[in-house]
Amino acid sequence: QVQFTESGGGLVEPGESLKLSCTASGNTASINAIGWYRQAPGKRREQVAAIARDGFSIVQSSVEGRFTISRDNAKNTVYLQMNSLRPEDTAVYYCNDGDNPRADYWGQGTQVTVSS
Repeated sequence: QVQFTESGGGLVEPGESLKLSCTASGNTASINAIGWYRQAPGKRREQVAAIARDGFSIVQSSVEGRFTISRDNAKNTVYLQMNSLRPEDTAVYYCNDGDNPRADYWGQGTQVTVSS
């Protein structure tokens, strides 16, 4: 079992930045990639980015060039640096297994609201 704790969300204006943190605990050795996901009101949850233990990462095309994912393996923490935020980035952001997200791994998430 793995637990994920997300933090760093908030209310920002368009064009501003936020850095989200996701700390994993429990049987973290069972997971290679950790992914950031988001769910906007009325929409399906989608993967935004994911990063493997060796640092290989992928980023969804809609956020490429604006969002960067990184990880600190020693701290079991994955970060999502979000720049040039847009209103359409408004969502609850979660982390989970980046290869096979599990229903029992979803945490509370962190709310990101981009509005003027």
